[in-house]
Amino acid sequence: MCGITGWVSFDRELRAESGTLDAMTETMSCRGPDDAGTWIDGPAALGHRRLAIIDLPGGRQPMTLETPRTPETPRTLETPRTLETPQGTLVLVYSGETYNFTELRRELTGRGHRFTTDSDTEVVLHGYLEWGAAMAERLNGMYALAIWDGREQKLVMIRDRMGIKPFYYYPTPDGVLFGSEPKAILANPLARARVGLDGLRELFTFVKTPGHAIWDGMREVEPGTVVTVDRGGLRRHVYWALKTRAHTDDRATTVGRVRTLLDDIVRRQLVADVPRCTLLSGGLDSSAMTALAARQLAETGETVRSFAVDFVGRTEHFVADELRTTPDAPFVHDVARASGTDHQDIVLDSDALADPAVRAKVIRARDLPMGLGDMDASLYLLFKAVREHSTVALSGESADEVFGGYLQFFHEEARQAEMFPWLVQYDKYVGDDADVLRPELNTALNVPAFLRDSYATAISGIERLGGESDFEFRMRKICNLHLTRFVHILLDRKDRASMAVGLEVRVPFCDHRLVEYVYNAPWSLKSFDGREKSLLREATADVLPKSVYDRVKSPYPSTQDPKYALALQQHAKDLLATPSHRVFELIAPDRLRRAAERETPQVTVASRRGLERTLDLALWLDIYNPEIALS
Repeated sequence: MCGITGWVSFDRELRAESGTLDAMTETMSCRGPDDAGTWIDGPAALGHRRLAIIDLPGGRQPMTLETPRTPETPRTLETPRTLETPQGTLVLVYSGETYNFTELRRELTGRGHRFTTDSDTEVVLHGYLEWGAAMAERLNGMYALAIWDGREQKLVMIRDRMGIKPFYYYPTPDGVLFGSEPKAILANPLARARVGLDGLRELFTFVKTPGHAIWDGMREVEPGTVVTVDRGGLRRHVYWALKTRAHTDDRATTVGRVRTLLDDIVRRQLVADVPRCTLLSGGLDSSAMTALAARQLAETGETVRSFAVDFVGRTEHFVADELRTTPDAPFVHDVARASGTDHQDIVLDSDALADPAVRAKVIRARDLPMGLGDMDASLYLLFKAVREHSTVALSGESADEVFGGYLQFFHEEARQAEMFPWLVQYDKYVGDDADVLRPELNTALNVPAFLRDSYATAISGIERLGGESDFEFRMRKICNLHLTRFVHILLDRKDRASMAVGLEVRVPFCDHRLVEYVYNAPWSLKSFDGREKSLLREATADVLPKSVYDRVKSPYPSTQDPKYALALQQHAKDLLATPSHRVFELIAPDRLRRAAERETPQVTVASRRGLERTLDLALWLDIYNPEIALS
């Protein structure tokens, strides 16, 4: 994995700015606890923090490659004079994994390239030398990488197709700043820690616009995109996007193809030179992935380790609701027994979940106050515990987006709404920030208009298949929105929480081959048995316990312990005792007081929303001291 950062300034010599580069690089220490490196020459400065996964001694970065001159070919009538390739240094900082690096290495070796390490990093660097930025089209993996091309004095930034690895940049008058996370960019004095109304709108609406960052002036390298910066300015090139294509395979062929892809994907993503494990929730996605991993590792006599999160007393005192009808633990244990995993439950109590120190670590990891409370805290604490045993974890994340697993895929109101489908009943299940925001802020945000415009933009480029029915096209749009908008929120959440403790989480269901194939399967095929994720269930039926095969989708767990809600209320009361706190520029004190003094146990995510959002905002303001521009 790793963390990357850098600075290109065409009007200055950056060797005098080594201290600033060091500060930017140090912010990424959690992403790369194993090693650190920087490289500066003229207008370019690159920094790297390493989490060693493959070729532990040989993959140090920044990695450089001196390019030789291309010999001139004698000029003849048949062979025009070949222009000489300018000599210069290529420098790479790279975060992620390339799962097909052995095949690429073999091909590059056949083309005359020579390697001095066994790392995928060196393969990516030689791939750029051979193919330029078009190298990205050959990569299978998750990656955010930046290459300083000294031959042409340009920076090339590339992000993976699905946006698994985060990648931010901040244009300056004479170049650009970049980093795996906003905190790396904000460590440079040129970057302004400012958030305006557009940023707040995205923060408070659970909508992710590709390319946008919450911070003013900051952008994301969009998924499947190359961004090039040189003296002429900044250019973008999209090398991959979801495309509408005809699906001609029948049900049996489609199920077989899904299984073939999954077997190959899991096999590739198990490759590592460090301890691996799986994250197991007892749902269809993580159970299928764990079972496939266990079967493959058993071929070499290995046992897969699996980890699950749970809360003290949750199984014994579980109360079903519309979203979560069953506790996870019994299903987790069914899978662990059936697949023979070396399993461990990470059981958390309310004191740990409500600890302000944990909340602060989550906010530093996210750089933003997301307001998800115990669901973010428990994810961070789970990853922290897993990291004591493993460095790489496979996750079932994104299967719901790929195969159609969420309630909104089947809810008629969500299907028909001219709105992001996950927002149709969002307030009911997650809560409404407007309940505690100052009325004048709600007016300035004008969230309904923002959402209407965002939705219209999001669906405008979705291609309709010739002959596709109105219903099938509507379902295609819903699938597309989940894969191009919703999934990015969850991928970023998982990346930040895991990398905050130096754990690499891989997401097999985001392999672009699987995404492309299943996206174009019609909805009638994706739900052929009238249930969610029919293709995935059928493709992995032979490795699943019957209990999991029959289980209804259950989202990521949330604590139901009233003690947690009481702790939040006390923290809110403590905050109200400091009326001069900046948070009250955004939060209405009287609304917060009502939430803090409610006697009804606030055991659901929605009922606690105002408390969670306020406490997150207050800590974020304390830690980052951002300028908030409300006009």
